Amino acid sequence: MEVITTHVNADFDCLGAMVAAKKLYPDAAMVFSGSQEKSMRDFFLKSTGFALDFKKAKDLDLSSISLLILVDCQHSSRIGRFSEVVSQPGVKFHIYDHHPEIHGDIRPSAGEIRECGSSTTILTRILMDKNISVSPTEATLMMLGIYEDTGNLTFPSTSVDDYRAAAWLLERGANLNTVSDFITQELTAEQISLLNDLLKSLRTTTINGVDISIAQASVDYYIGDIAILSHMIRDMENLDALFLAVDMGKRVFLVARSRLPEVDVGAVLREFGGGGHAHAASATVKDLTLIQVMAQLEEQLHTQVNPKRTAADIMSSPVKSVPTTATISDARDLLTRYNVNAMPVLCDGEMVGIISRRIVEKSLYHNLGNLPVTEYMHTEYLRAVPQTPLSEIQDYIVGRERRLVPVFEGIILVGVITRTDLLRVMYAGVHNRLEGVYDIARDEIPVRKRHMETVMQKRLSAPVYSKLKELGETGDLLDLPVYVVGGFVRDLLLGVENLDIDVTVEGDGILFAETLAKAHGCRVKSHHKFGTAVIVFPDGFKIDVASTRLEFYSSPGALPTVERSSLKMDLYRRDFTINTLAIRLNKKDFGVLVDYFSAQRDLHEKVIRVLHNLSFVEDPTRVFRALRFEQRLDFRIAKHTENLIINAVKMNFLSKLGGKRLLTELVIILKEKEPLRAIERMGSLGLLQFIHPDLKLTPEIRQLLGETVKIVAWFDLLYLERPYEKWVVYFLSLCDPLSIAQFMETCTRLSLAEQYRKKLFEMKNRVDSILEAMQRRIIRGPKMKRSEIYFLLNEIPVEILLYIMVKTKVEGVKKFVSLFFTQLQGVRPTITGEDLKDMGVPPGPAFKKIIDRVFRARLDDDTLTKDDELRIARKEARHCK
Repeated sequence: MEVITTHVNADFDCLGAMVAAKKLYPDAAMVFSGSQEKSMRDFFLKSTGFALDFKKAKDLDLSSISLLILVDCQHSSRIGRFSEVVSQPGVKFHIYDHHPEIHGDIRPSAGEIRECGSSTTILTRILMDKNISVSPTEATLMMLGIYEDTGNLTFPSTSVDDYRAAAWLLERGANLNTVSDFITQELTAEQISLLNDLLKSLRTTTINGVDISIAQASVDYYIGDIAILSHMIRDMENLDALFLAVDMGKRVFLVARSRLPEVDVGAVLREFGGGGHAHAASATVKDLTLIQVMAQLEEQLHTQVNPKRTAADIMSSPVKSVPTTATISDARDLLTRYNVNAMPVLCDGEMVGIISRRIVEKSLYHNLGNLPVTEYMHTEYLRAVPQTPLSEIQDYIVGRERRLVPVFEGIILVGVITRTDLLRVMYAGVHNRLEGVYDIARDEIPVRKRHMETVMQKRLSAPVYSKLKELGETGDLLDLPVYVVGGFVRDLLLGVENLDIDVTVEGDGILFAETLAKAHGCRVKSHHKFGTAVIVFPDGFKIDVASTRLEFYSSPGALPTVERSSLKMDLYRRDFTINTLAIRLNKKDFGVLVDYFSAQRDLHEKVIRVLHNLSFVEDPTRVFRALRFEQRLDFRIAKHTENLIINAVKMNFLSKLGGKRLLTELVIILKEKEPLRAIERMGSLGLLQFIHPDLKLTPEIRQLLGETVKIVAWFDLLYLERPYEKWVVYFLSLCDPLSIAQFMETCTRLSLAEQYRKKLFEMKNRVDSILEAMQRRIIRGPKMKRSEIYFLLNEIPVEILLYIMVKTKVEGVKKFVSLFFTQLQGVRPTITGEDLKDMGVPPGPAFKKIIDRVFRARLDDDTLTKDDELRIARKEARHCK
């Protein structure tokens, strides 16, 4: 007797594989070894139209079985009473399974065990090769198996064979509507309650440098299909590795999902008697409490989540070095500039020693600053290669108390490993945040990696996603690591659209940009001094490209000096932790998010935090950016960061800021959707004095700015075609109490261009006279005609008109300006010069006089028809003769 069976708690992949196996073994009986998942039970209840000839295991004489065909399973502990057959002499076993890493206790004599998305795929491929046809019903059942185990062909374990098998089944009539109906199941009330409990208990812990998420719950009754909940939680929380443990009375059910090569969930849950593959697995545990299971799970995770690392994985590159011609004092300057504790010493490109900060400081204490660095450098050191095991490096740095290990390819120095690099790996789960800032040389937060490809697919438009793929392909072509960095990544995590894309290349950024441009028909604007370029695609889309670089400042507020550096140092130079995120674009690691400075945590906690204590000293414009991000993102500035802002104000560092840089930051703030809160913060932190010493946020100015918010919002809602600069209206309101002389001083301080300075001066100067004239005219009476309002306001810039509405306390003035914007500014006479010619009016001065008369009439009476205008024109023409 031949029998086809599968593991207990069978799913759709089991069903699809059994149906496919029946085509290969037509004389075999299909028998479930035990229970099925709830989705399967529902399927059998609702799908009476599928004539499936299944037999019951209890009705079989096990001793008569000569061939047992197993699908999606290799272990006797998972096949119920069929495990008794394993020890029977003379029985053959054919196994078809897509978990090659599992080594079961059943020795097959035939079958196929290889890695792909589903066991159904393996059998489908055999049917394809043997040219065995299937009916539409069979194709639908097999398609159910492939779609379930591959997550609709989206799971990382999905292979090319899965797509080919699905295509073949579709050609043979597989019904995708049926597949969708049973793959997408509504949650029961019990599942929703369990989902809520699991979400409440969800916690993420870092094990061996990898984030693992674990949730647990207890119920008094059995709830089926908790695998569905694992997918929902993983997608809702965007998790890379998830373990669920649910106590259902007599058993604890484990389900796990992973997107990470470092976390093989199949291997972990096999220790609990379960099965699965690297990306998805489950287990049922008897005779242990939930507490015991959780303890064993944590123990297994610490044992099995252990990425094998070598020097190449953790080294920093490119290497900053000290030349042999340098003195001890020179070495001190270089160590300070690059904020490190040790550096290699090079002679004509060849490493000859290591100089440390400790030796430099002691030498300077003894007045030896003028001696060559070669006199006191270390000349004995470990020469690592990229393949050197991490354990060997750890023994050297920890055991011999060394600060730096150089990494060589031949005689070429390709990288260095510092004590910080080692500590980051050894204690990846420990958060060493000191007073809310980071010292990259001493207390750096461990790098955190997370896969973002799914998020990118969901949140980015197809053209943008495609362009990022193209960037990665160009990086692979040139063998250059490529990352998208900064605000784009930050907003991607926040779910905010941001098309301002910055790309960083570990290598020659300009070469990268030119290569991509050549392949895709783009234009490139390069800036060789800074190693940056702008790629302009044929559709006009722009991407900024830069080589990874390090910036250092010769004095507070000065522009930075730029040098090549590593990705880590490139990110460290940025303003705030939330802007230090990077996503790898190369094909092998596409979508891997790199987080050296716990930016994800600060995003979650909604905190603006600098990376080091001298951040505002080196670049005071960051003060304004901190306020801008705080208000735009509705975050808060960390307490220590705010104290550093207060100190920068106290030390007067912002006074050293160039006018243009200050103006740029101010304009960006005033262009924000809600700039008032940022202005309030500028006032409370004492920043307005750096615009003008007499500028203060008085109650009167607050009221004026509040009115500005209302007026600007009102004007924007009109959706008029007249362009204007919103920041100018806010700037005029902010500077309202300043005299003309003080206002000009402010414009000078901000280094406004002469043309723009004159324009702003004219605006400031004209407002009071226009406002006064309008108020006098209203008081004097009679009521102003619509045409009078038009000709009074038509030549005045929009910014002045809005500022007038902000300033006036006379309601009539607001009404007149409002009337101008909403009804008058677009009015035009219906008749033209051609109409006047038809009346016999010769071209000349009369033309303008007649048209003006008609225009005034049209302004004063918007009910005029063209015939009315023609009548007025004829009457005026007679007066002109």
